[in-house]
Amino acid sequence: MELAKRFDKQKPSGMVRVFQAIDNMHDVLNLSIGEPDFVTEPDIVDAAAKAAKEGFTHYPPLQGYLDVREAVCAYWERHHGFKATPDEVCMTVGGLHIPWLAFGALLNPGDEVMLIEPYFTPYESQIRDNGGVPVCIKTREENNFAPSIEELRASATSRTRAIILNYPGNPSGRVAARKQLEEIAEFAEERDLIVISDEIYESMVFNGTHTCFANIPGMKERTLLASGLSKSHCMTGWRIGYVFAPKNVINKMCVLSSYQTYGVNDLSQKAACYALNTQDDKVKERAKVFGERMKAVEARLNAMKGVKCHPAEGAFYLFPDISGTGLTSEDFTWRLLDEEHVGVIPGSAFGATGEGYIRIACTQSMEVLTEAMNKMNEFCMKLSK
Repeated sequence: MELAKRFDKQKPSGMVRVFQAIDNMHDVLNLSIGEPDFVTEPDIVDAAAKAAKEGFTHYPPLQGYLDVREAVCAYWERHHGFKATPDEVCMTVGGLHIPWLAFGALLNPGDEVMLIEPYFTPYESQIRDNGGVPVCIKTREENNFAPSIEELRASATSRTRAIILNYPGNPSGRVAARKQLEEIAEFAEERDLIVISDEIYESMVFNGTHTCFANIPGMKERTLLASGLSKSHCMTGWRIGYVFAPKNVINKMCVLSSYQTYGVNDLSQKAACYALNTQDDKVKERAKVFGERMKAVEARLNAMKGVKCHPAEGAFYLFPDISGTGLTSEDFTWRLLDEEHVGVIPGSAFGATGEGYIRIACTQSMEVLTEAMNKMNEFCMKLSK
């Protein structure tokens, strides 16, 4: 059967290729995927079951149930002092649905979107698939993988329409300083740009403070704030996300979503509503566990030959520099997987700035992480001989 040619150039990313390889292997210590090892709390599951028994088994409202949107607003005001109304919120099928809808709603053919390297891999293809042009902005580790306003100005053109941010960052695990975000806000206002701020790791900050970008003066009206419950509430399989945006953008995103999904699963929404209203202590407990894991893995990495790792800051990722081993990020990743059965992601999968790094997700138990670090240490020792 002949396939459509419009996606001929779309190939599996470096991240997906690792996932696919691991799926066909046994006994892999998998540090490649950003999925919490904790299961969804039983009372959240019970809330979904209760909703099903109460008859929430029909088509949902396209924008999402009012009570869950109210819970989203309350959560962000409670945790970050960010104030919004339910009509400025749209529920989505996971967090990854948000940039797709945003680019569809905002981009005209040829519009440019600034993409800060290293970036979450799907952003680039989503921009292209919606007619946009990704403009990759290289960054430096010493600047916390955040762009300076000079770098942004040098890359801007008359077609620049938007900029996408992700702090705490995937893959870098970095938390942008407020001053850095204020510089980006100044640039966005100067160029009249839309900012898509992916803050799905907002609950996981171990060093520094999370700054809600839409809280920076003048930014709420030009920001789409994306988040969800996959990471904070361990609900990856429920596919539940949400976005804050100006009302006209929300309306357009809802129309586009209706053609794709016709709303978000009833039971996921009701579970999310319960989770947002009741689980703050659990979220903090799990964040503490992730922070402890990251600190322990960071110490092990810095003791390895040819490896340097910046202190853990946020999300649950470490992004160590492995260039001292003499291998590229791809070679290091595939040899580590083949020889030691330890799965990580090559930094090059996240843009050119990621070359020389690997991403490690600290989403397994300390027992698994310790065994993986033992094997990675053996691998680095062999390379140094």
